[in-house]
Amino acid sequence: MSLEECFGKGLLKKDKPDIAKARLSLKVAKENLEDARSQLEAGLYKWTFIAAYTSMFHAARALLYKDGMKERSHFCLCMYVKERYQGRIEARYLNEFNMLREQRHRIMYGDENIKVKEVEEAEAESSIKIAAGFIAAVGKILEG
Repeated sequence: MSLEECFGKGLLKKDKPDIAKARLSLKVAKENLEDARSQLEAGLYKWTFIAAYTSMFHAARALLYKDGMKERSHFCLCMYVKERYQGRIEARYLNEFNMLREQRHRIMYGDENIKVKEVEEAEAESSIKIAAGFIAAVGKILEG
């Protein structure tokens, strides 16, 4: 699905920019990142990964609120941020955001061909580092 299709299907919609909502979403992202760190300390790697992805999701939504957009799809949110913020957010964070989205889906739901994915400690630690870098990049964009 293309970004145009996301708009055409109503999965992304224009709205008025709302910097207060953007800041609140970034705050929620940081809280979710702290939750991920707590889950890691407790050895709950699956929940670490999910909380890390959720923190990135809320950081990405902060950019949408800043731009005056609404999302109704995790996939379309990833596409929008990747296309709109390419060059302003490191490519590795943009690519990892989508990969974490896909992994989170497998963790939560599995699919007909793959059993629910197990998360290793190294993956959980990596997801926190990726989320922290992404959140920092979004924070700089909101400040600037």
